[in-house]
Amino acid sequence: MSEAKVIPLPTPDEGGDPPRHALAAIGALTSAAEAIADRSPELEQSLAKLVAFARRRITGDYEVDEFGFDRDLTESLLYPALRPLGKYFRIETRGIENLPTDGSALLVANHSGTIPVDGLMLSLVVHDQTPNHRFLRLLGADLVFSTPLLGQFSRKAGHTLATGPDADRLLDAGELVGVFPEGFKGVGKGWAERYRLQRFGRGGFVSTAITSRAPIIPVSIIGAEEIYPMIGDLKPLARALGFPYFPITPFFPLLGALGVVPLPSKWIIKFGEPIPTDHLDKDAADDPMTVFELADQVREQIQQSLYELLLQRRGVFSR
Repeated sequence: MSEAKVIPLPTPDEGGDPPRHALAAIGALTSAAEAIADRSPELEQSLAKLVAFARRRITGDYEVDEFGFDRDLTESLLYPALRPLGKYFRIETRGIENLPTDGSALLVANHSGTIPVDGLMLSLVVHDQTPNHRFLRLLGADLVFSTPLLGQFSRKAGHTLATGPDADRLLDAGELVGVFPEGFKGVGKGWAERYRLQRFGRGGFVSTAITSRAPIIPVSIIGAEEIYPMIGDLKPLARALGFPYFPITPFFPLLGALGVVPLPSKWIIKFGEPIPTDHLDKDAADDPMTVFELADQVREQIQQSLYELLLQRRGVFSR
């Protein structure tokens, strides 16, 4: 017989009593957990976690940082929702030991997939497979944060605008920061250009790393290219909607909502060896030649790694 770990009902705090309907919901979950405690320890534990989460939300017993990052919400709702998708893609990771157990680092990855699922999977892998469950703070485009709901949700998940000041503050605070220098050029490229890296912009990520004296970790992701094979782009519709592209895949928009289901490609995420920047003078961040050379070095490492991983993968949909 398992010992129940049911969380007690919340007591009123200084701000007043919790709403009655919220208390009723927690009470129902608590009763359900007690009822199944002897029959299903795993389900009882899941319900106990849900009760604890609801209690924290009602009583305000959680923190949000200056960027809007809600750790409690991310660990309790976002990552559990993403884990089945990670299993669906059968994600294999390599080189996770190259991530620092503490302190800052700038993760630079290739971008693909038509819909940027790769960022979500990368964040999940970093959290679940690092020894102390670190969070990856992604830098995103303006479009992400100007989109209703998506922008607020991204903030709560710990992500922020791809700007130098925000990136500097995160790195100076010892965070792991992730960036996709290809931007929409990478995630929206056609099927014929899969696994061919697009331009890395002006190398702003290099300047950020040098300024914060953070190592750069090249990250190579294969598998994302095949989830939504992009065979066309309705540019007039994209412009009308304010999107960088409007994809046509073999299944979307032909099959409607069914066409949004991603194909079950086999993923491999490889974390390369860190490239140090602390030996460089901070003035090097403003030297175009230094920035270009280092950005090109990172790009070439990722591209070479992608080719190697593709050769090693047994098949697009293999186990």
